[in-house]
This record gives sequence, C-alpha cells and structure tokens, in this order.
Amino acid sequence: MEPRAGFASETSSEVSPVALRRNLRPAALSNIGDILSFALWMEKQGYKRYTIRGAVSSLKSIDRRTNLLDIQAVLGYLARIQVSEVRKENLSDFLDNFYRWKGLAFQKPRYKRVNKLPFIPTETEIDQLIGGVGRKTAAYLQLLKETGARAGEAYNIKWSDIDSERSIVNIVPEKGSNARQPKISGRLSAMLNALPHKWAYVFHSPEVDAGIALDHFRRVFDRQRMKTAEKLENPRIKQISFKTLRHYRATMFYHQTRDILATMQLLGHRNIRNTLVYTHLINWESDEFVSKVAKTVKEAQELVESGFDYVCDVEGYKVFRKRK
Repeated sequence: MEPRAGFASETSSEVSPVALRRNLRPAALSNIGDILSFALWMEKQGYKRYTIRGAVSSLKSIDRRTNLLDIQAVLGYLARIQVSEVRKENLSDFLDNFYRWKGLAFQKPRYKRVNKLPFIPTETEIDQLIGGVGRKTAAYLQLLKETGARAGEAYNIKWSDIDSERSIVNIVPEKGSNARQPKISGRLSAMLNALPHKWAYVFHSPEVDAGIALDHFRRVFDRQRMKTAEKLENPRIKQISFKTLRHYRATMFYHQTRDILATMQLLGHRNIRNTLVYTHLINWESDEFVSKVAKTVKEAQELVESGFDYVCDVEGYKVFRKRK
C-alpha cells in the first residue's frame, strides 16, 4: 500500500474510519479498473489478503511509471529500476498472474536470486530497541523476539489466544504455515496485559483492515527505531526489522537445541529447506557471550528462563552463558 497521510501516531487511540476512507481513495491511474478487477478475481480464487495487497500495490506502482498494458514498456521499466533481484522476481510473478488473467502473452524475465544470510543483532541491541519505543510497539517486539512469529501472525493475535496460566500464546499461521503454541515469559505477559483491552485483538481494532493497520504500525515503528538508533549512536539498530526478530529467535533456538526439527516446528515451516538456513548462522566467538554462575536451583532456573545455556559444573556450581 502507498503511504497515506492523516494516520494517527501510536499515542492516539486508533486510525479514524473517516481518515481511513479518505486515504483509501485510489489514485488516478490509467489502468486502475483492471487492477481492481484483478484484485477481485484474486479474492475469488482464494488468495490471501496480504498477497492481494502486494499485487495491487506493485501493479499500481508500475502503472504510475509506465503503461501497465504495454508489456514491452513494462519489461524495459523492470530492466531499469534500481531494486534487488528478489524484488524484480516478485514483481515479475505479480505481472505474470495479471497478464494471464488479461489473456496477454508474457514471458517472465530471468532474475537470479542472491541468497544472503540474514542480519542477526545481539540481544542487547534488541533490548535497547524495545526500551526505546512506545509501550504497544515494545510489547509487539518482545512477542516477536520470544515466539519467532511472522509480523502478521503476531499483529493478529487475540486476547483469547493468550493463556497466561500455561504461559503460551496461540499463533494462527500465515503463508500456509503450521499453527503453534510457543512459550512466553512472565515479562511478556505483563507487557501485554498492561495494554488496553478495548477489542478482541491485542494490537488493533477489528473495524480497520489488519493489513492497512499493520502498514501504519510498521511506519510508526520505523520512526521510533530511527530515533532510538540515533540516540544510542548505533546504526545497527536501524537494520532491525520485524522479520529480523524471527531470524533472531530461530537462530538462538537452534543454537540452544541443535535440533533442526524443533526449530522447524517453532517457526511453523512445512519445508525443512526453509529452516536449514539457520544452521549456517552459528559461528560465534567466546567473547560474544556473558557468563553467569548459579549457586542454587532457583538461580539456575532463573538463568534458564532468561535464555542462558548450561555449560558445565565447576567446584559444585553450575556455569551458564548467553550471547551478548
């Protein structure tokens, strides 16, 4: 979706329906009718809302810059734009579906996807970011950090999905993933319960489309992240996204368990090839860890609950460590 003026900040109660309707008016595009008809067809075909939103946003963006129905002009535009090969591949997929729906012959260009290992911040950097944003954003980021949920999965949780007695949260899957019930900490439970209980959903009103609300929420987060990074003079914090926290959780979990199947279950993947990337991210030196010693069972329990891993026994004490 294109950025829309008129949205309230996180401190306001919610996006007003009037502002929402005003900002949803389509721009004057030459082929907007075809784009919206294609979106309706996708909906009837059972495509997910986030897929339809991505297709509509991409097709509108192309149509603003060239004639969407002039395939040669579109191919020329794709060749010129300065975006990643992955983005071009995604645009080509949307165009391929659109032209098949229109009955037009289209041969997808070849783009070679460059597989890069994801950026993994330290826990200290994540906690600094969480401490520098608003209350609702902080609870949302903590939820992503602890569960490894996708952005939309976390944003759409309901109060009824949270089981405080068993310390679990029910994750309703996206993108054909599996449902799961990850554990959550007492700290996260407290952060969530401190939020207003206005609606069935924890983070948004059911009166506003969840995808539109999440887009706005993401922009609020971007501004808060920028301010936090500048305040702490740490540019790495600017690289932390919602998806980064999913990568972080998977990496830490695999490091702790060395169990790829358990990691696959945590993330909800149905194909283990999507999970195997996290086995390549464990290459940390000893000076990247902080060590703690537990003298009692209670202290050991508290360290484990805080994410520390047991290392060994020394003179009757248990030694733990955790990545900085």
